[in-house]
Amino acid sequence: MDRIPELLDAPQLLALAGALGWASGFRLYAAVFLTGLAGAMGWFELPPGLQVLQHPGVLAASGFMLFVEFFADKIPYVDSIWDAVHTVVRIPAGAALAAGALGANDAAMGWIAALVGGSLAATSHATKLTTRAAVNTSPEPFSNWTVSLFEDGLVVFLLWLAATHPALFTVVLVVSVLVAAVLLVVLVKFLRVVLRGLLDFFEGRRLPREL
Repeated sequence: MDRIPELLDAPQLLALAGALGWASGFRLYAAVFLTGLAGAMGWFELPPGLQVLQHPGVLAASGFMLFVEFFADKIPYVDSIWDAVHTVVRIPAGAALAAGALGANDAAMGWIAALVGGSLAATSHATKLTTRAAVNTSPEPFSNWTVSLFEDGLVVFLLWLAATHPALFTVVLVVSVLVAAVLLVVLVKFLRVVLRGLLDFFEGRRLPREL
């Protein structure tokens, strides 16, 4: 007998929306692929707004981009260029994924989810950019690999926690946002370098060497 996929309840949907928004800021393709895979494998039934993620074409595309990002993110300076390009992708994608989790039957809830999801994606993306700018000043690559592998594992953990323990996930998310805010303040020097680098990049100039 085929197993009936588990339906996500309201707390799980709220947690999933938050997890997708936050994870999109540093591992968008992993978040898309893993969520779609969970739906395709029948681990749980995705909400209507996210069921497109389990389409074979979407899984193939997100899986390929996940493969590329996995290696690009572990090469010093290449990771910063990759992140700079994805500034215009991750934030709206985080908003869209959060809206898809909650807004299928309620337009107002969809807009609220999009605003919150986009804000979470922007915060985690800014923290990633800033942290990598600091890490890339180190002459050895191992710290870069360590941070990147930590982010890989964090996406898996957050998505699992959102689906299985939404209350605990909420606590973890709040703590993560607070830690991100502290990092942005502590690493403000590197944040300025990142912002200047992004402006130069989108104006067609090379990224600064400090990045």
